[in-house]
Amino acid sequence: MAVEIVDTNANNILEYGVCGYKDIKKPGYLEKIEWLGERSPEGIKIKTLYSDEDGTQGMIEYMPGEYCWRPVEASGYMFIHCIFVGFKRAYKGKGYGSLLLDECLKDARKGNMHGVAVVTRKGPFMAGKELFLKNGFGVVDNAPPDFELLVKKFNKNAPAPKFKGNWEERLSQYGGGLTIIRADQCPYTVKNVKEISEAAEMTYGIKTDVISLRNCEEAQNSPCAFGTFCMVHRGKAIAHHPISKTRFANIMSKELKG
Repeated sequence: MAVEIVDTNANNILEYGVCGYKDIKKPGYLEKIEWLGERSPEGIKIKTLYSDEDGTQGMIEYMPGEYCWRPVEASGYMFIHCIFVGFKRAYKGKGYGSLLLDECLKDARKGNMHGVAVVTRKGPFMAGKELFLKNGFGVVDNAPPDFELLVKKFNKNAPAPKFKGNWEERLSQYGGGLTIIRADQCPYTVKNVKEISEAAEMTYGIKTDVISLRNCEEAQNSPCAFGTFCMVHRGKAIAHHPISKTRFANIMSKELKG
């Protein structure tokens, strides 16, 4: 299987797609394209793993840490928002994740940065830490419920990145009802949030307050370590990354019983 790494930009993004989307009719696709355009002056980069035979089979998105959309302090580092490989199983376990990661490491070195940082968690929407550990990263901080901040330093004397913290204080401003915090950085949230909001009103009689983050400063003040998605019910974070309508129903049945 012949693959190449393509620097995805405004001129070719419709050809290669973004976050697995190529159809402009997909909810969230156009919003993501607009979001990327607004981030361009801040140094956003997307590299696509492309196969002549099977098309796009992976991607990595990263940008300078001072502009990242996670609640971390990572100035001077390159920060990875997301990385994935293998819409088709044949592309998994072939080292392509390390290939994409190496693109980020090279760009960080070219920019004379301190290193590269990333937030990980087990489960969907997040890369596991195993890829990073085998490429020389180490865990430097943790956030609830089970997020980890990893870094690979080029400059050993540089201060390590860290989570912003104060999670309870951040959550306290969302004390009543159901609040969903989301951003166009993750295109999947458009469909998910719409379906969850409708289900919340129809099934539970709850109106949802949806907060769309407009810039990196707002994302860095998120009450959840994922940054661009958080669901808060009565002041408690009940979902820390994008979830489906079915998962929401399961969570709410437990919440209302409690």
